[in-house]
Amino acid sequence: MAGDGSQPEESLEHQALKPTAIKPTRSSLNRAMGIALLVLAGLWLTIVIFRIANPVGPVTLAEMLGEPKITRSWLPLERISSDLPLAVIASEDGRFCNHWGVDWGAVKDAIKQGGGIGVRFRGASTVPMQVAKNLFLWPQRSYQRKILEVPLAYLMSALWPKKVVMETYLNIAPWGPVIGAEAASQYYFHKSAIALTRQEAILLAVALPNPSIRNPAKPSPRMLRIAKAIEEKMPILEPRSACVMLQAQVSEP
Repeated sequence: MAGDGSQPEESLEHQALKPTAIKPTRSSLNRAMGIALLVLAGLWLTIVIFRIANPVGPVTLAEMLGEPKITRSWLPLERISSDLPLAVIASEDGRFCNHWGVDWGAVKDAIKQGGGIGVRFRGASTVPMQVAKNLFLWPQRSYQRKILEVPLAYLMSALWPKKVVMETYLNIAPWGPVIGAEAASQYYFHKSAIALTRQEAILLAVALPNPSIRNPAKPSPRMLRIAKAIEEKMPILEPRSACVMLQAQVSEP
């Protein structure tokens, strides 16, 4: 009836079929926050432990287990040619001693040179970001990985001295079939990392962005061009790299 205040049957059926929004309960929110806090606490504790113990990340461990001929020997920064960390800074992270994990100036430059975030955006990964990738994340490039690298790099830079960050990077970085600066020096140049010449150290740094393809012992013309550019930058960056250069050894010219 139109005047008795009752609703038509079709309207009642429509309301019955209408989906209702599921509101998260307080217990589910508390559970999610608890899990997030546990993850953060675990990362914080792991980074603190890795400051005093030689770390091995999942990527490094998987590469070591998957390739029987890999050798790896941890060296303190003082037993690595000073030209290698300097060449890495000149090649990959020119403001290493001055930023707190992320170089936003380099990020802006990479975006401009690449034509925007979505078009050929490459580079801008600092040494702390690469350490975070090698210790906690996966090697395949993606924006998701880049986003995760940022807070890990900040946390690591807050808890580790710059010397520890660089030492860790050089000891867990992959160079083709081997891992770490000492193994790479022995594999490619048949000498210890402390005995590397400047040119050899530069070629090792050139190989880092694409270690599975670039061979420091047999550099391509493109690698040699990059090496020349790095060598020209090294004297300029050396005064700004004292955070790792003061305690490193000086190699042969």
